[in-house]
Amino acid sequence: MSRLFRDVDGGALFPHGSVVCIGAFDGLHLGHRALVRHAVARARDLSLPAVALSFEPLPREFFSRDLPPPRLTLARGKYQGLRDLGADSVGLLRFDARLSAMSAEEFVRKLLIGRLGAREVWIGPDFRFGHRRGGDLPLLKQMGRELGFSADEIEPVLLQGERVSSTRIREALRSGDFTDASRLLGRAYSIGGRVVRGKQLGRTLGFPTANLRFPKVPALSGIYATWVHGVGERPHASVSSFGTRPTVDGVEPLLEAHLFDFDGDLYGRHIEVEFVAKLRDELKFPDLPSLTEQMQRDAETARRLLSEQRLRATA
Repeated sequence: MSRLFRDVDGGALFPHGSVVCIGAFDGLHLGHRALVRHAVARARDLSLPAVALSFEPLPREFFSRDLPPPRLTLARGKYQGLRDLGADSVGLLRFDARLSAMSAEEFVRKLLIGRLGAREVWIGPDFRFGHRRGGDLPLLKQMGRELGFSADEIEPVLLQGERVSSTRIREALRSGDFTDASRLLGRAYSIGGRVVRGKQLGRTLGFPTANLRFPKVPALSGIYATWVHGVGERPHASVSSFGTRPTVDGVEPLLEAHLFDFDGDLYGRHIEVEFVAKLRDELKFPDLPSLTEQMQRDAETARRLLSEQRLRATA
């Protein structure tokens, strides 16, 4: 069974049928989780594989290349999250000019039926697909009657009377409200990746960092108190900078985590950085000594906040 596929074209992946759910799945929040878990449960009832279908890049990124929307999750995190929710196979379709021009009807016939052998298709509320967003639930139901599959949508997941959405999470992260973001996500917000080599400027300033690239527009920027997972048995306290590093004329977003009281080599290791509290916005300092002084103040604040959080958790 293919665990990951990227193409619309090709032979049948599931000749005996599958249960498919479709969505952007950016952030894998409570609404996404409800959709995937429902599809997985239906697949288990029917003894069929569960397929989670999404797009990379996201359609909104493709159509807004000059001003792409902020991303909550990178492709690897999305794939792993969907697998963790029980999806037997994940489709991260290459969204390009050809796919954007494909009609909703062709998408159904070529991909959902021809490639995935869909027996059931599940979507979230108001989901649209195909050229000019011409596909919706009524079209799926109509084509299902013709082609032999069923289609339906799950009820929206509400929190505090409002629908859970990636937009609400982005707003919470932008304002530094990690409590609200965690409620909407169903878990703490974190970013994972493989540690890469940077310019090692932090090491010369006394603040060595584990660096994660983020080749998308991030949903947050600034200096944060964080926990780093994947280093030891327990999360490791840290202070992290996420942004373009204006003091050293950086351009691409980089997540730099300084782990307190840690001396080791993390290059190549996969870690997860969990955000706890925002300390300040990213600033451009006149010189490196000024930056170093502020980094020391940030580290002290982060240590205190994380120590307080750990004490509350064990009380």
